[in-house]
Amino acid sequence: MRSWNNTNVPFFILMGLTDSEEIQLTLSALFLLLYLISVLGNLGMIMIIRLDLQLHTPMYFFLTHLSFLDLSYSSVITPKTLANLLTSTKSISFLGCFTQMYFFVLLGATECFLLASMAYDRHVAICSPLRYPVIMSRSFCRVLITGSYLIGFIDSSVNAVSMSRLKFCNSNVISHFFCDTSPILALSCTDTYEVQIVIFIFAGFTLMVSLITIAMSYVSILSTILKIKSTSGKQKAFSTCASHLLGVTIFYGTMIFTYLKPKKSYSLGKDQVASVFYTIVIPMLNPLIYSLRNKDVKNAFFRVMQKIGGPGQPR
Repeated sequence: MRSWNNTNVPFFILMGLTDSEEIQLTLSALFLLLYLISVLGNLGMIMIIRLDLQLHTPMYFFLTHLSFLDLSYSSVITPKTLANLLTSTKSISFLGCFTQMYFFVLLGATECFLLASMAYDRHVAICSPLRYPVIMSRSFCRVLITGSYLIGFIDSSVNAVSMSRLKFCNSNVISHFFCDTSPILALSCTDTYEVQIVIFIFAGFTLMVSLITIAMSYVSILSTILKIKSTSGKQKAFSTCASHLLGVTIFYGTMIFTYLKPKKSYSLGKDQVASVFYTIVIPMLNPLIYSLRNKDVKNAFFRVMQKIGGPGQPR
């Protein structure tokens, strides 16, 4: 039996989403549009927050990093996917494949804990508003951000080291449109049980710890909101976290569906749809979710446009 390992695999072949040329052209146009919206939206969000002093608060500090992660997240996957859709060459080098997977895991795990940090920020803002400036100090926010990136680095490093020990036999065709752990595990001719356990433990820890933090924060937020007597007060309090809650629901829903299950449950069709959603669609949606529902961002946009001599006028 011919086998490959990490020293002599020349390349993998990404099977992609479909064999139909018509559908490939349609998907390439759609993905290109979504990617451009994602790049413009996330870069625009970062620039607005950086340029407008009124947005230099912990919430928007975290939102800047969320936009950076979404921009990077999408850029790791989408350009190669577009190239595969538009050309007959579906190959990706062994090093390129594992590099893509490494940064995909790093950015995804980091975003999990960043979203948890944002939930805690909203918890402090609503439940302890008088202590908010003291608790959410600049140094503490930096600790939360650094911790998020550090956990992402550990997760991706463990994942890459574990996967690099595998041998791949007979086929180098990945049944996916990017290098993800489940379809690569399916190619291994060696026993992947221990690798799956390690990956499952670290992925489960990342998802569950961050999700539990978010859930506890929102239980406390909901309890505080219910104690507010005025309807307008309740609406104002809820509006400060509605965008984050929507983003969390979409992100974690697709991630849990895809990753918190054993290898044998991998389904090409269903998992590809979910993967398209969290790798291409969500990075495009987040800047829209956080800007369209946020008056502060809208007003900041008009202020920035005025500063640079644009046509925008404050409302």
